[in-house]
Amino acid sequence: MGTTMTRIQSNSRVVNWIEDRMPIFSFLSSHTSGYYAPKNFNLWYYFGSLALIVLVNQILTGIFLTMNYKPNAAEAFASVEYIMRDVSWGWLIRYMHSTGASLFFVVVYLHMFRGVMYGSYKKPRELVWLLGMLIFLVLMAEAFMGYVLPWGNMSFWGAKVIISLFGAIPVIGDSLVEWIMGDYLPADATLNRFFALHVIALPLVLLLLVVLHLAALHEVGSNNPDGVEIKEKKKADGTPLDGIAFHPYYTVKDIFGTGFFLVIAAFIIFYAPTFGGWFLEHDNFIPANNLATPSHIKPVWYFTPFYAIVRMIPFKLPGVIAMFGSIAVLFFFPWLDRGKVKSIRYRGLGYKIALGLFAVSFIMLAAVGAGVTAEKIPEWFGASADVTTIENLFGRFWTVVYFGFFAFLWAYTYFGFEKTKPVPDRVTMHD
Repeated sequence: MGTTMTRIQSNSRVVNWIEDRMPIFSFLSSHTSGYYAPKNFNLWYYFGSLALIVLVNQILTGIFLTMNYKPNAAEAFASVEYIMRDVSWGWLIRYMHSTGASLFFVVVYLHMFRGVMYGSYKKPRELVWLLGMLIFLVLMAEAFMGYVLPWGNMSFWGAKVIISLFGAIPVIGDSLVEWIMGDYLPADATLNRFFALHVIALPLVLLLLVVLHLAALHEVGSNNPDGVEIKEKKKADGTPLDGIAFHPYYTVKDIFGTGFFLVIAAFIIFYAPTFGGWFLEHDNFIPANNLATPSHIKPVWYFTPFYAIVRMIPFKLPGVIAMFGSIAVLFFFPWLDRGKVKSIRYRGLGYKIALGLFAVSFIMLAAVGAGVTAEKIPEWFGASADVTTIENLFGRFWTVVYFGFFAFLWAYTYFGFEKTKPVPDRVTMHD
């Protein structure tokens, strides 16, 4: 790093002048060419950088969309249609933004799952995990408010249903719902405050958390598929034996992954922007109407696992508690898992089966929340099947599996039931 900075200073008096007053170049160097990452990263380690790419896309496309969007109930839907039909390349910017929202959650969910698989929440990375979960929480709020802004019919009714969940809170529930909406129904006040939060407040919080997340990560170092701490074994010059400079090695790798990802994103944007109603629901191409309820009110796909949980609990307050609890419990991963081994490669069979069931439960709950199971039950069990009863049994089973994973993880590791494999002293290069 020192050699690099000397060369920069000797070749550019301007850079040298800036560096003397604000050492931005040495800071960038320390976090790129001077940051050593494990040399055995695999496919799962693309998703962190891809999340950053999508975040940039969302911010840039969002700026252009705000130039023509009107945050009031009378004109919001028409302004979106104006962007789509009359603004030069407006349709592309809108679809880049709407597709980007779904792709953001795709890469974030995979990024989180990789962290769980390889134990990236365990010591010394607890703070990295907590900051990541705060990012996830803010991202959910940001996505929900952005989902309401187009003011389609599903946006309106989705906002009404989700905000009404706060009404389950004893004593203050009804007042809280009215305070969030600014009215008795989603209306101008709701759009104005959601627009302000979506465009200004939450993106600032999100960017701050991303910076803190990366800073915390670079302080303790990246985890790897073996769960081996590369900082423990160093060369004579102080660099890790099993580490390589993030730049240029992983920047080139991430550029390759980004190119592949952008090809997939472009294919969706140009050929299937609604993704069969998953990314943009058909009811959202109809203006909001408080007198015409959609046949199936449901949130966009990335919220459906949590929406399914609140639906599967018979009473409103316990359902709301369970829904928020299903998110809150993710924050406690570092303390629920008492195992000594980080990576799934060397963990016990019980953990591997439990993690597999946890992943399946998330997908199954998403299917329940999206109404897929309700549509398929008559096909599977006959036209006379009791759809509600079967769907409830199915959804409640997977809800128990979802929460059961955390209880099992704590008991399995706390009481020492897990039989692990020996962890290597240094990283391995096998897949």
